[in-house]
Amino acid sequence: MATVRQMLDKKGHEVYTIAPDATVLEALEKMAEYNVGALPVVDREGCIVGLFSERDYARKVILQGRSSKDLPVSEIMSSHVLYVTPETSDWQCMALMTDKRVRHLPVLEGDRLVGFISIGDVVKAIMDEQQFHIEQLEQYISRGMS
Repeated sequence: MATVRQMLDKKGHEVYTIAPDATVLEALEKMAEYNVGALPVVDREGCIVGLFSERDYARKVILQGRSSKDLPVSEIMSSHVLYVTPETSDWQCMALMTDKRVRHLPVLEGDRLVGFISIGDVVKAIMDEQQFHIEQLEQYISRGMS
């Protein structure tokens, strides 16, 4: 099983964040610039206080007819943030994301934000594992038949 640490070593540890007092429009611009679907919301001390996602925008701004220009992220972010550690396995991440219906998980080491993974990162890690096992089995079978 791959760990979150291994996933981050492959994809990178860079995390794009947004401040709670930033506007929703600023968050959307940042998400578009970095091609991400969510941003951890961090306070001035660097502590994660929420998560802002495309889902939050769709459900709490668009569907409610609110304006993105003046609305602070803190008013619509998800404040109950699930997270994982670098030692969490890909299968544990998949189970958590499926059970709680979330697509993004911050990675915390102690209180420090050290990464951010998406469901796509987890699926890729699991697919890579499965491909490795298939190749190993094919090699074993072909050696046994020669």
